Amino acid sequence: MDDHALRYALANELHARPFPSIKAPGRAVHLAIKQPSLAAVRDRDLDRAHLIDLLDRFGAQHPSPGATHYFGEIGKHRLKWESHTEFVTYTLFSDGVSARPFDPAAFEAFPRDWLDRAPGARVTSMLIRIEEMDMADAGVIDGRVRDWFVAESVAVSKVVDGAAVIAGDFRIDTNGHMRMALFVAPGTGPDRVGRIVQRLTEIETYKSMSMLGLAMARDISVDMNAIETSLSQLVGDMGSDGSSPEATLTALLDIAARLETLSTRSNFRFGATGAYEALIEQRVGALRESRFEGRQTFGEFMMRRFDPAMRTVKSAERRLAQMTVRATRAGDLLRTRVDVERSAQNQRLLESMDRRAHLQLRLQETVEGLSVVAISYYAINLAHYLLEPIGEAIGLDKPVTMALVTPPVILAVWYMVHRIRKSME
Repeated sequence: MDDHALRYALANELHARPFPSIKAPGRAVHLAIKQPSLAAVRDRDLDRAHLIDLLDRFGAQHPSPGATHYFGEIGKHRLKWESHTEFVTYTLFSDGVSARPFDPAAFEAFPRDWLDRAPGARVTSMLIRIEEMDMADAGVIDGRVRDWFVAESVAVSKVVDGAAVIAGDFRIDTNGHMRMALFVAPGTGPDRVGRIVQRLTEIETYKSMSMLGLAMARDISVDMNAIETSLSQLVGDMGSDGSSPEATLTALLDIAARLETLSTRSNFRFGATGAYEALIEQRVGALRESRFEGRQTFGEFMMRRFDPAMRTVKSAERRLAQMTVRATRAGDLLRTRVDVERSAQNQRLLESMDRRAHLQLRLQETVEGLSVVAISYYAINLAHYLLEPIGEAIGLDKPVTMALVTPPVILAVWYMVHRIRKSME
């Protein structure tokens, strides 16, 4: 049988991003980089060249051409690289933990000059500490959580049917990194630990990317406030008699252009924010959280801190859509007003034409009377020339002949003109 050209490529895509395998104790360093572009269009060749630069420093094997993921060893670490729609992520996995919790020296695995040449800006970076801990030692875990994280915002929960405890406060420390801790029960497999770490990195990365939508919503809110004020005033003035349709149309076109500009700027970002929000909900749900020592879970943290930001983004998106609809309705109202005014103008024009036609008819009747006289004059002369010999023969002089001919000729001419006008009408 002939295989479809994409059969193997599409089948392998389902297995292209395997979860890492991590033993406890261990640590992970996560970095997400986004190129400075408003849309999803970015130069993937720059990201690939940046990755190859890092691999060449450690003599590691290059990814295949066009690859969107890579997993391999660089020195003492294992590197996982993923290329997403808007950003790329680098995650380093190492065995063992440092004596100092969340030691920033772990981030030095990425060379400083290599970071300086990154084709974009850091979206987020995170240090994850993985320790093996008996789940019965809840007091020990709780003590470390109090020492490592800010109590006001820390989220702690048991995950994956009690196989581990995760903790984090979603705050950037003095070294510029997020910090999360993972306490795994003895006997927990490295694959399960790797899946938990992967979900933690995805939650943080997608959270950071989705918050870009909040920044966009705040940025365009100022413009939307000004446009809404202008639009409300414009709609209010449309009902007054003093407003000019031409000036109203010009103002309405300006508002429509500004709204279209805002929509173009924000459509992709708002859509991406909604997609990232859905991914976060899926990743948090996949952790299967349960409460630990009465503390808030990751899901509760997202509900209290993250969801309001997402509602703000959705509100801005709906508001922009509603303003666009209002501008469209205002255009319809203006069109209706112009049509009504045009109909009234046409009505007045028809009335004026009717008056002119009536005057023209009266004038025509007057002219017809004069034409009867003129035609009769020439007809009487012709009849006189025709009947004059007969009149002389019977003894009638010229004046008498003219007097006898005039009445019937005038009557005949009038009757002829009357028949012509009546047949035309």
